[in-house]
Formats: sequence, C-alpha cells, structure tokens
Amino acid sequence: MESTRSPLKMAYLLSQYPAVNHVFMLREVSFLRQLGLDIQVASIRSPDRDPASMTTAEQAETRSTYYVKSTGLFQLVLAHAHTLVSRPGHYIRGLAGALRHGPLYGLFYFTEAVAVGYWMKRRELTHVHTHYAASVGFLVGRIFPVTLSIAFHGPAEFEDPAGSRLAEKVQASLFCCAISRYGVSQLMYACGYPEWPKVELTTLGVDPNRFQPRPFRPSPSPFRIVCAARLAPVKGQHVLIAAMAVLVKEGRHIRLRFAGDGPDRIALRQDIEKRGLSDGVSFEGNVNQDKLLELYRESDALVLSSFAEGLPVVLMEAMAMEIPCVAPWVNGIPEIVTHETDGLLVPPGDAEALARAIGRLMDDAELRRTLGQRARLKILEKFDLRRNTEHLADVFRRRLNA
Repeated sequence: MESTRSPLKMAYLLSQYPAVNHVFMLREVSFLRQLGLDIQVASIRSPDRDPASMTTAEQAETRSTYYVKSTGLFQLVLAHAHTLVSRPGHYIRGLAGALRHGPLYGLFYFTEAVAVGYWMKRRELTHVHTHYAASVGFLVGRIFPVTLSIAFHGPAEFEDPAGSRLAEKVQASLFCCAISRYGVSQLMYACGYPEWPKVELTTLGVDPNRFQPRPFRPSPSPFRIVCAARLAPVKGQHVLIAAMAVLVKEGRHIRLRFAGDGPDRIALRQDIEKRGLSDGVSFEGNVNQDKLLELYRESDALVLSSFAEGLPVVLMEAMAMEIPCVAPWVNGIPEIVTHETDGLLVPPGDAEALARAIGRLMDDAELRRTLGQRARLKILEKFDLRRNTEHLADVFRRRLNA
C-alpha cells in the first residue's frame, strides 16, 4: 500500500498582508498552496486598505490571516503568561535579546514575537518563514522551539548590516533566502564564510498569463509613462520630475502617472507645481492589482528613478506586458533589465540621462516594440512565478525535511 505523506506545514510571518506594495507575497503564498504546502499566515499589521479597495483574492486572505497587532489584551496576557511559565529561561533570553533593539522597539518586537510563537504553538507549526519581519521572527526562534528562515530583500538591511543584526539573524536561521544575486553577495559579505551554505537564491516572479502583452501604440500622443512605486525619498521621483521638465521644455507631449503613495507625495506635488507640470502629471494613489493592470495597459513606458532597489516586481510586471522600461542601474535591477536588449538603464540621480532615455523611446517606435518583446521573453525565461515558486517549494522541502 502506498504511503501518504502529510503536506509540509509552516507559518508565514509578514509585516503587512495584504499590502499594495508587496503583492508578490500574496502570489507566493497562493502558488505555494497550489503546490501542496500548508501555509498559514500571520501579519504584524492589518491590511493597508479597507476590504472594498481589495481584490477578491485579497479579501479572502484577510479572513484567514492572524493579525498580531489586533490580538486582544486577554489573549496577549495569556500568551505571555503561558510562555513565561512553560519556557522561563527562553522568555528571559528573548526579552534580553529584544532590548538590544532599544527599549521601545525592543518591547514591541518582544510582545509581538510571543504572540506569534503562542499562535504557532496552538496550530502545531514548527517552522516560521518571514518577509520584512525578520526582527520579530528572530525573537520567535529564540523563545520557542521552532526553526526560522528569513527572506532578505534589501537594500535597507544591507546598508547597515551591523545595525540590522544581519549576521546574527543568518546565524539563527535554518537557512535564508535572497531574492537577487546582489542580495546573495551582501549576505555572504555580512555573515562570513561558515554561514554561506545557508544562503539560497529564491528569485521572485510574475504570472505571465495574468500580465499579457497590451496593445502596442506606434504613434502615441500623448506618450504615457507610468511610475509604479512608493512615493518615498529612496524612489528618487524628483529626478523623474526633473526629467519630465526637460522633455516638456523640448516641446514633447507627454503624460506621467504615479501609481503609489507615501511620505513624499506633498513634496512631489509642490515640485510639479513649481515646474508648471501639473497638467501633465497625475497621482493615482495606492491601487490594487486590477487597477494597476488598467494603468499598465494604457502606458507606453514604465520608468523608475530609484536610488536603491531590491528586485522590483513592477519591472517584471511591465516587461511581461511588453512595456519598455527605463530604470537606474542600481542593486538588483541589472539582473532584470539588460541595457539596450530588453530595456534601458541609466545612471541613478541623472535627470538628463533619464530624459534622453525616455526621449529615445518616444522617437523610435521600433525600439519600443523590440525592447518590449524581448522583455517578455526575459520574464518567461527567468521570472516566471510558477517556476520560481516551485524552486522555493523545493528549497523548503529540502531544508525542512533534512
């Protein structure tokens, strides 16, 4: 009689789920479940939107996700009391480790970690994998008898490896994942040679069946650009606005749409008004995937002007739809875009170079078509979501079964 093996079961600890800036996490969870893994999600924070603004898939996820900060006071006290009684030494060790983050943040992380560990214990989960919640996940592993794996995205944690306790987190992990070759190199540099075998390359991806090529416009007027990113200093959108000003000064008919929101929104609006660009720039705010698809279909190019990036999924989405992309040659971006082959790369912070690259796309319909077609081929070859998630599932099975 053939034996049946129970599915691999684990907790996914995320910073905020669902979140418009991290849609890849929902896709990853969904595909892992399709591949037979039992993924149970805990999110530190509640969703970033009300249900009416979510897709159907996002709404479904909110109903099954454990939201740590929404834990009632009674349940929180119960979790801490139970953990203190059952694992007093580990409880104290976890608290001491948490306070190294500073008294305020340390207590927050510690409180959340105990809540997560207690939730895992009740659900008989013995492994936690985390995205963007490494500090809490690290403490869960110190306090409870569970194994830990961390997905590192960068670039923020790589800028200050000592401050983010990068080496300590890698050491505490059963294994860790980097989403780019750049990330792999930074983890190897930060953690030291003995820990290198723990590092796995688990590249992100998109579903090319969902992100299909949009109709090509040979002579668009206006030329429509979309910038899908948080409105934050690291995204360098003032550089894009300066490039827009150069193009408008040349008499070009161009429209720019920002898809996203963040702390730079007011400053960006003021910059646009000061340059007299208000008629050609619009802010769409945070949009769900259905609305973002509409924006992509109406766009002639996607442009990023970031100072630092991990591995931008928005580039993969646009490239899958044969939208030519212009982006800076920072961090993991050259792993997605090959200059002059399937997109255009520019020096970061150089508004003139960015304007020239956009101008090239505007002037050359055949270049746009060729770059777009090759871009989709790149996605099919290297950034197909199903193939890359199958690789991640294989990593989980190999590491956890060992």
